[in-house]
Amino acid sequence: MVKIAVYGKGGIGKSTTTSNLAAALSVLGYRVMQIGCDPKSDSTKCLMGGRKIPTVLDRIRDKGPNNVELEDIVFEGFHGILCVEAGGPTPGIGCAGRGIITAFDKLEELGAYEKYQPDIVLYDVLGDVVCGGFAMPIREGYADHVLVVTSGEMMALYAASNIVSAVHQFEKRGYARLGGLILNRRNVENELEIVQKAADEMGESVLCVIPRDGAVQQAEDQGMTVIEALPDSEMADQYRNLAEKVLEVSADELQPARKCV
Repeated sequence: MVKIAVYGKGGIGKSTTTSNLAAALSVLGYRVMQIGCDPKSDSTKCLMGGRKIPTVLDRIRDKGPNNVELEDIVFEGFHGILCVEAGGPTPGIGCAGRGIITAFDKLEELGAYEKYQPDIVLYDVLGDVVCGGFAMPIREGYADHVLVVTSGEMMALYAASNIVSAVHQFEKRGYARLGGLILNRRNVENELEIVQKAADEMGESVLCVIPRDGAVQQAEDQGMTVIEALPDSEMADQYRNLAEKVLEVSADELQPARKCV
């Protein structure tokens, strides 16, 4: 099993990228689990036909911490992808990062990974700040690799730089390693050059460039990923290319994996 954390500034297209990556990997034959780690709890929406699923924190609040079962918090979406949303606290009360910690602990307690045996786990993590629970996939050894989604916009690159710096700090302890940056284009002037320069300064590579394309919005309007709604489109090819790049990064951990056929 390989575990990959996808970070990026809020609103950068991180959840869209993660969901389409999950869909592409699943179609390639891998058993995929996607865990949304954003208080908005909409990471897996386009894998679930546009439906928002109950979160781990919702279930704990509703049923009590000792009465939650895996079937309450793990849902099967497109092509058998296992979908989980960590959830967040009541707005204005509590720490959103703490919600991630609680959700991860509950999945471990209930033996989610042993029961479902995913080949690939994708954590979709808010990356405006890398502290508390939001850093958990990096610091607690949950993730093997970290991918950072960015654009050529200043604040997106600022967030990306902070994430990369945090990963480098934890790398020294044997935790997650950087897999590279994913440029999710916003059509900023000289965007590729700007991001490549920033990547060079960070000592990292640009793993993949995702173009801006109306196919994404068209698919999301149907509550689907591009891979599901428009599988023959050029944009679907872009996400399949991303999936292949991710498999290359994760080749060592995937050696013993079962590839479903």
